[in-house]
Formats: sequence, C-alpha cells, structure tokens
Amino acid sequence: MSPVPPNTQRPSEATLAVSSPPVKSNDKLLEVDHLEEQDLDLESHRQHVTSRNRNVSAKIQNPLKGIEREKLYSMADTFCTQHDFDDKRDLFRRAAVIAQNPDDYKTLPELTDDDRYWMEREHTHKWDQTSQLYYLVIVCSIGSAIQGWDNTGANGANLSFPEEFGIADNTWLVGLINSAPSLVVGTISAILCDPVNHLIGRRGTIFFTGLFCVFPVLGQAFTHNWYELFICRCLLGLGMGMKITTIPIMTAETAPAAIRGALVMSFQLWVAFGIFFGFCSNLVFMNVGRNAWRIQLAAAFVPAVPLLLLIWFAPESPRWLMKKGNYPKAFRSFCRLRKAEIQAARDMIEEEREAFKGTTYLSRFRDIFTVPRLRRANLASWVVMISQQLCGINIMSFYSSTIFSQAGYTAKQSLLASFGFGLVNTIFALPAIWTIDTFGRRNLLLTTFPLMALMLFWAGSMFFADTSNPARIPVLALAIYLFTAFYSPGMGPVPFVYAAESYPLTHREVGMSFAVQQNNFWSFVLGLTFPSMLVAMKPWGAFYFYAGTNLLAWVLIFLFTPETAGRTLEELDYVFAVPVSTFAKYQCNTWLPWWISRYVFWRKDAKLQPLYKLEGVAGERTEIERYH
Repeated sequence: MSPVPPNTQRPSEATLAVSSPPVKSNDKLLEVDHLEEQDLDLESHRQHVTSRNRNVSAKIQNPLKGIEREKLYSMADTFCTQHDFDDKRDLFRRAAVIAQNPDDYKTLPELTDDDRYWMEREHTHKWDQTSQLYYLVIVCSIGSAIQGWDNTGANGANLSFPEEFGIADNTWLVGLINSAPSLVVGTISAILCDPVNHLIGRRGTIFFTGLFCVFPVLGQAFTHNWYELFICRCLLGLGMGMKITTIPIMTAETAPAAIRGALVMSFQLWVAFGIFFGFCSNLVFMNVGRNAWRIQLAAAFVPAVPLLLLIWFAPESPRWLMKKGNYPKAFRSFCRLRKAEIQAARDMIEEEREAFKGTTYLSRFRDIFTVPRLRRANLASWVVMISQQLCGINIMSFYSSTIFSQAGYTAKQSLLASFGFGLVNTIFALPAIWTIDTFGRRNLLLTTFPLMALMLFWAGSMFFADTSNPARIPVLALAIYLFTAFYSPGMGPVPFVYAAESYPLTHREVGMSFAVQQNNFWSFVLGLTFPSMLVAMKPWGAFYFYAGTNLLAWVLIFLFTPETAGRTLEELDYVFAVPVSTFAKYQCNTWLPWWISRYVFWRKDAKLQPLYKLEGVAGERTEIERYH
C-alpha cells in the first residue's frame, strides 16, 4: 500500500503490475496504488482504495486475493518483461501463486517439490535463515551500541566533569551537556535521514554517520571547557540521529515477517549491550585519576570501528533498490538474504507498490499528517516513541549514579549499583527476542507499563525511609532493577521495531525520521530537566512524577496503538486503515469489558468479538485474528 500525494504522476515501476491509467481527482481517497488495481474501472478503483484508507470493517485482506490465475500469470509476465526477468518467468509465476495462496503451498499443483520444501521449512524452522541475513543484522546492531555506551559514559562522567569545568551548581547546564546528542537528533539529525538515505542508500548512510560516532566521541577526551564538550556531543548527535533511524529501517526491510520483530529488536538489544559495556568501562577507568571522566566518555567510539569496516560486506536493502528502480540488483540482494530463489521472488511480489517518483521531501513529510493511512501509523508510532521517554528510563541511563549518590552511596558504590542496572537491562532484553513476535508488541507494552509505574512508586517511597536503615539503599536499588527488568522486554525494543514497520516503503524514511526525532527531542527534555527536577522536587518527587507518566503512556497505547506483530508490511496497510475512533471504541466497549469478565471475574465462557477479520492471509484458518 503506497499513499501518494494528490495529483502526482504514478510511477512507471510497479511490483507485479502494469501501471494503471492515471485517475484525475481531488478525492483524498484516491491516494493509494496497489498491485491488483490494473484493469479496474473508475468506480471499482474508488471503492478499492476507499477500503484501504478507511477500513471501517477492519478486514485484513491479501492484495492478490480473488485474482484469476491467468490474470495473475499475465501480471507476473509483465513484471518480468518490465524488469529484465524474462529468464525467470516461470519462477515469478510460481511465486505469484504462493503470494496469493500462502497457506495452500502443499496442494498447489503449480509448485515444484523444491518449492514446497522451502515453504514448509519456512513455517517449521523460521529461524533457519541465511548467514548473510544474520550478518547484516549483527553488523547494523553493533552501531546501536554506541548510543547506549555514550549514555552510560555520561552517567559516570557526571560525577566528575561538572566540578572540573566549574559548573557543578548549574544543573541546567549539566543537563544541556548530557542531553546535547538528543537535542541535535531531535531538531536536525533525524530529519536528514530521508534525503541522505535517498542519495546514498542504507549502507552508505550507516557508514557516513558512523564517522560522527568516532571522531567527535574521541574529541570529548581532549576538551578544555564545557562548551567544547558540548560541541563534540552535538556532532555525535548529528551522526547518531541518522544512524539510529536507518538501522531499524534496514533490518525491517530485510527480515522475514515471522521474525521481523525479533531481528529489528536486536537494535535495542545492542543498546542494552552498549549500556552494560559502558558501565563496565566506567568501573575499569574510575581509578585512573582526574581524567577518568574523559576516558569514560571517549571509550564509546569502540563499537563504531567494526561498523565502519564491516557494513560494506552486507547486502544493500533490496526494498531500497526496488524504490530506486534497480530490480535485478534487488533480486540478487534478496537471494543473499533468503534460502531459496522462490522465497526471494515471492518477497519481491509481496513488496508494496512504490510511488516515490515525482514526490519531494516536503510532500512526503506533509503526507504523514494528511493521508489517512499514514496519519494513523504516524500517531501510533509517535505514541510508542514518546512513551519510551514518559516511562523515565533515561533518568536511569544518564543519572543512576547521581541518584544513588544522593541516596547516600559513595562514588564507587554508585558506579557499582549502576553497573547492576546495566546488567539487568541486558539480561532481561533477551526474552523479547521470542516474545515480541509471539506475545506481540502491544501486549508487551500494556503488560509492562503498570508494573513499571508500581516500581517507580516503590523506589520513590524509599527516600522516606530512615537514613540509618541499612536496607534503605539496597531496596531502592532493587526497585530500580525491577523497573528495568520490566522495561527491557517491553518498552525497550518495541518503539523502534514498531515505527520501522508501520510506514509503507514510500514514506518509511520520512516517517521513521519523524518518530526518532520526537523520541530524541523528548529525551533531550528529560535529560535537560532531570538535574533541576532532583533539586526542586527531590528524588522521591521525580520518581512519583515518572510513575504517573507511565500510567499516562499506558492509556495512550491502549487507545491509539494497534498490534503489528505477525503481519506482512502489505497487510499493515489494512491495520492502519481502521479509523482511530473505530479502534479506540472497540478497545473501550468490547475488549476491556471482555478482559474484565474473563480475567477479573474469571468467567471462562466470556467470548471476545474480534476486531480484525482476515481474508486470504497466512494463518486465517487457524486464527480469526492474530492480535487486537
């Protein structure tokens, strides 16, 4: 599904389709192209597109459903002719049949025994993927470790650099320096993701931005005053914003739908690794003298070095290549990322139809606020991104050592307690590799947010305990560790996974860049205000404040964030075509009463009326709806 700006020319390139005649209309409902739209009259075209922009009936439908076999073959032949695949005409015909009937691969007479073997193995051994796919995911994820390492480097440096630069009493300035990378990401860097990706691709963007994660990071060790340190951290943010926007996009575009969430969440897993290694670095260098904070900050350059060297050996995103019109190279890239050619051809056919040609950055940016399908995806992505900041995790990443210090620990004890935070964050991120695609994105968030709020209330209450009580700080640490344990498998990995998969190919960079920009802007606000909040509200007041924002985030997610787990990128068009009012009304009037009846009053006969009705998509015979 590819919403395009009004009155723009539709592209000549199409995935498994011949370009349909242009329809001149100011009707906003005619802003979507689809694979099966050719040869439709104007009225049926209007009804077809309307169903995808305003999916009131909440149907999730296979876009190839209902197309006759001969017409399907004709579409495959046209696709092969347009994109120089004449020698693979039979392959793409078979792939089109599989894309149309994903559950019937065992009985389709057109398929070979080899085709059936790979389709069966795809269902029974979903983790059996090519080494190139895992290589790409690992290399990209290494880049995300820089973000976590820098946060914890600043965490340890906060105990030293304010005194050296004479700004210890200026809490606003300390907060500004700490949050400088987030400031630049939230105002400039993330927004540049779209044009930079358009010009130099996914791999080129990751390499280019990796340079900013080496030299400015090292430069922090040689600063002589606070404003030189601030400039270095701003330059780090310039590269970090484009990098952390591009990495989840590239992973989402290359991963199979069945394990897309788990592979994209490797981004957050490596952020957790970076946090852990950053705390290890803080402990290693804490006794080197007055320059310890310089080494703690500069050490974050380490993960960027292998990233710069290894990224060029990974395949380029085939979906980006398709957007640039290079279909033969996209097919070769898909073949490196899939076990068999039939899977690569099927994935090319299932790719959404691109409508990038003839649009500008400003028009695409406008679309994510005006086109209904995009606006809903943008709202949901904004909710999960801002919720990551509302939960308060960055007060731990940046200021856990400061919190433990104010609670009564020495500098060494504070660093050791913060090390425990990093360790818990890493260990409890691992279960999300399985739960994010099985339990679901939305369900993880709705389950963990109330528990995180409870832990912050508990942590804040410990500041009222008698300071002579030896259990006071250990119990505070336990509450923080439990908060982190609930954060790591839920709010940790979900936001970047969710935003990366919510937008169609045409608007993926601009949509993701806006989501990351919002995430980091509010991260900047949090990092800037927390030192002063500690002074004005005391630690207990700050903890209570963020406990309340956790509950606010739960309400926002409940009302505005549909489930995306297990859906192909094309099927998500139907998910985000459901009006927000329809979705929210269902949650309040149908799902919530059912949940109370089933799990509060334990009525086993309680029946849930599903929101989504599946038609012709994988799994419809075993599940009426996957998630709601």
